[in-house]
Amino acid sequence: MLSKRLAHILSQLMVAETPLTSAALSVSLQVTSRTIRTDIKELNERLAPYQAAVSAVRGAGYNLLIKDENAFRRFMKEEVEQKEPLAVLPEDRVRFILKKLLLAEPYVKLEDLQEQLFISKSTMNNDMKWVKRKLVPFDLVLEAKPNKGCRIQGSEMKIRYCMSEYLFNERRSYQTMLSTAVTILPKHELDLIQQTMMDHINEEKMNLSDICMNNLIVHVAIACKRIRHGNYVSVLPEEIKDIPQVKEYEIAKKMVKRIEALLDVTFPQEEIVYIAIHLLGTAKMVQSFSSNGQKQIVDDDTSRLVQLMLTAIDQKLQLDLAEDAELMIGLSLHLKPAMNRCKYGMNFRNPMLDEIKAGYPVAFEAGIIASKVIEEETGLSIHENEVGYMALHFGAALERRKMEIPPKRCLIVCASGAGSARLLQDRLRSQFGSKLVILGTAELYSLPHVSLHALDLIITTIPIQMELSIPVIQVNTILGGTDFLKIEEALSSEKRMTLASQYMKKELVFTKRAFQTKEEVMTFLTKKVIDLGLAPAELTQSVMEREQAAPTSFGHYTAIPHPMTPLTEETFWAICTLEKPIIWGEKKVQFVCLLCVEKENAKDLKGMYRLLGELVHHVTFIHHLIACDTFEDMLDVMYKKTPSYKN
Repeated sequence: MLSKRLAHILSQLMVAETPLTSAALSVSLQVTSRTIRTDIKELNERLAPYQAAVSAVRGAGYNLLIKDENAFRRFMKEEVEQKEPLAVLPEDRVRFILKKLLLAEPYVKLEDLQEQLFISKSTMNNDMKWVKRKLVPFDLVLEAKPNKGCRIQGSEMKIRYCMSEYLFNERRSYQTMLSTAVTILPKHELDLIQQTMMDHINEEKMNLSDICMNNLIVHVAIACKRIRHGNYVSVLPEEIKDIPQVKEYEIAKKMVKRIEALLDVTFPQEEIVYIAIHLLGTAKMVQSFSSNGQKQIVDDDTSRLVQLMLTAIDQKLQLDLAEDAELMIGLSLHLKPAMNRCKYGMNFRNPMLDEIKAGYPVAFEAGIIASKVIEEETGLSIHENEVGYMALHFGAALERRKMEIPPKRCLIVCASGAGSARLLQDRLRSQFGSKLVILGTAELYSLPHVSLHALDLIITTIPIQMELSIPVIQVNTILGGTDFLKIEEALSSEKRMTLASQYMKKELVFTKRAFQTKEEVMTFLTKKVIDLGLAPAELTQSVMEREQAAPTSFGHYTAIPHPMTPLTEETFWAICTLEKPIIWGEKKVQFVCLLCVEKENAKDLKGMYRLLGELVHHVTFIHHLIACDTFEDMLDVMYKKTPSYKN
């Protein structure tokens, strides 16, 4: 079987459209380029019997060459597929250790974990520092006793939230989840819990999403396991005094009575309250009838709070959302259970958080502003997981408000004959509809005589060497792979290459700096901007304030800090790459882009965030930027590696 590191290198090479340098791979795996070269040599020895090899392309990097697809599939089956791959990468080891500690009864010896992971004592100590950091958001600590080992200590409720986060925080269907959940309870017991939950939810006509249902099942399963080992939830008296009066408590009692009979476990009252809290935190509001017979979907207090949120968002981002009735209703229905979750300290898991932050950054900023309004009005602190769920509502509203983009006009150049050209036209019309108008087809030799002023782009199945004044997209005759993505990017209303170079300033690009904390990086970048006279002195404080609301680390080793509100006269980036990754939120970051947006044109924020979001969403591209030594190198990478109109 391949080691985890070799498998990671192979997977990177399999999906790369351009050669990968040893520097890019070393950043991805956090090892030296020399180690990468050694790994490539070993990988080639393993690939040789299967008609495949990693080839070095002079001046470009490494390519994966596959001579026999069937032989390569056999290699994947024999050398890559394995039921329980060894945890080699640091993040995998930390998750492995957390799982062991969370499921331990009661102590775990670090020496045993060290042997299972095949790591040194120093590596183990370093991994344990990460484990402790992961426990901090849950107010949990690691207790060590001589000759016994370590165990996790803290609030029972917080331990369960932590278990839920690190044992189940993956985007999976319930059936897939069951295969993992057997580490908590046997499958047949999980099936009984699921059926009990569903029967009572349906009987009470409660409306739960799939995510909410899965969360409820997970938490009940954790409760059963913990109770069997004598661990109980302790809820403070002031927190439970009102809960036995609500409808959800009665539903929880019925559920518990059935589960007790099926699983031979006894739930004390505090545990019933615990389940009731989860029902309060997951159930959506249902429609009710007022005295005059009219449907009252939301109460006045919730409606007022939503209106305050939308007004604040419009004032700061100018998104014009305050009159969106569909958004108001959807947000109001979401807000009540969300506030209950915050009231009772529930860390509601959000497996989509990274994708929401990267894919809908403007909507996430709207969520941050909304969370500040909730905090000011109610005193409740809103977790960024909840901000992410609110952002989905704002994202949907922004999609609805998008103005109709005029269709792009294109010409098809195809050398395979009229049949192929017609097939290409039909597939393009089917995929892009009214966004793309096909004005006709042409042969390559006639292209110099075609008037281009009425065209926006050319789609061709053969290379075009001549210089043209409009974008050219080369695709396969039978569209597939990244063809649709390249065309979709060309249909964008913005020319990203022009924008990328426009926002970069030579005096605000700093490479391979030796900072240790995110505060050092933000202070350094904001001071550089202030010293150049591009922003007032309060920029630093505003950036720090925004960072406290929710970390701006997006994954892929990237962070995009920015002020709470626009403070500059123009829009630009201040970029800093780091010699080694630092901890930013709970993520590793090595590429930092301070985003400054001009004050008087806040509507540009949407296009600006979309552009930056697309750039940082390509992990290989970020690795190339991190490897740059100068502004010129980075600008060159921008032109070569940014997703663009051409190959």
